[in-house]
Amino acid sequence: MINTYEAEYDQEWSEYFQSLDESIKLRIAKKIGKILNYPNKRHLRKSLFFVDELGQYRIIYMVFEESKRVRFFFVGTHKEYEKWYKQAF
Repeated sequence: MINTYEAEYDQEWSEYFQSLDESIKLRIAKKIGKILNYPNKRHLRKSLFFVDELGQYRIIYMVFEESKRVRFFFVGTHKEYEKWYKQAF
């Protein structure tokens, strides 16, 4: 499957991703592949961010249509996501 968008990651992404269990990392990687093929999902509370769900985990990203890029910012549980959201906004 060819991705229609290119992935890029915020500098803090690695910290969030590396803290996950190996089985969850694999599921998140597959979900990212799906997002790259169809990135426009649900907007995050009236912002430019999008949120996608994988069970109890949330993936936060932005889509740049002009350059066909998706920038990933956060991945974590719903509780961690709420903490991230409060700090980001």
